[in-house]
Amino acid sequence: MEAAEDKTVRVADSEATDGPEHRQPEASDDAVALMSSFEPEELQRCVFTESLVVFSESGRELGTFNVTVQYAQKAQQPCLLLHAQSHGTIDGAPCGTTVTAFISCELEVLEEEYHEYIKLEGHSVDNRCHLVQKDGRILIEKVTTVEKEVTKESASYPMSSLRGLITEGSSLLLMRLITLRKTVPENMQFVTLDKQLNIIHITFSDLGEKQMEVSGEIRQVFGIQRMVHSGKGRLDTWENYFLTNGHLVSRHQVGSPVTMRLLQQPSRTEGPEKVSLTQVESSVDFLERQKELKEEYALYLRQHPEIRALVSDFMQFLLLRKPENVYQFAKEYFRPFPIP
Repeated sequence: MEAAEDKTVRVADSEATDGPEHRQPEASDDAVALMSSFEPEELQRCVFTESLVVFSESGRELGTFNVTVQYAQKAQQPCLLLHAQSHGTIDGAPCGTTVTAFISCELEVLEEEYHEYIKLEGHSVDNRCHLVQKDGRILIEKVTTVEKEVTKESASYPMSSLRGLITEGSSLLLMRLITLRKTVPENMQFVTLDKQLNIIHITFSDLGEKQMEVSGEIRQVFGIQRMVHSGKGRLDTWENYFLTNGHLVSRHQVGSPVTMRLLQQPSRTEGPEKVSLTQVESSVDFLERQKELKEEYALYLRQHPEIRALVSDFMQFLLLRKPENVYQFAKEYFRPFPIP
């Protein structure tokens, strides 16, 4: 098999620099303030899972889109873990996108993994991008695979350059939070990264309220338009509509032949999962204790290498004999030798 070609490109290693010729796009102060303004109770109301179906313009079902938000812990601090996944086919070609993001309670992206692919006949494309905060900087590594050719790109920015950063993952959480407040603040500019890992602006605007059919029932929905300013006057625009409880009803990229729609609406009585602060603290305590136990267990195993040898011997003997009654076999294997 022919080895894949590997090309490595250093995209950016940026420092904040004064002067208009060096000035990077920046988030507005109001946008940064909004990100840290959400109360714990508002974040709690965003902890739920939703599933949408992807349709073509003709109404043919093409795939699914799922989003889950739950509490987690990253770098010894409580945070939210968002996992979004879409899979389907376009013109018969399998394609999909997966986003996993750890997001702080101030909506800072602590770490995010983004993966998208499309498998055309004789031509497959796979993109992976990893972003993480480390030592006061945000590090980005991107790997693009086109058939056998692999291109690696990287970028590094001081965190001050990416104040107000909104990624694919955190934008989904931000729109849930905005929906719960039922208002989109005006004149706010956030920043994001384009496909070349350059800093660009991203904005959100109010599409207003309207009625939309959801699983045979007319419901009131709230619209948010997300616009990614890709430069040279080009805008990539998404129109998103939500129920008042934060559940996504419809998602469509302007100009795209596909639309994501909610088919089975959540119960009026259920709403997003309610989680008390005590439950959150208990969850964090449990995760911290779980981590401590893993470290204790690992240390004990390092101090007693005979455990691994003993278990390995037992497994080899077990697979050699293949007994019907494993419990009885183990009992006899580990039975103490009689003391003479």
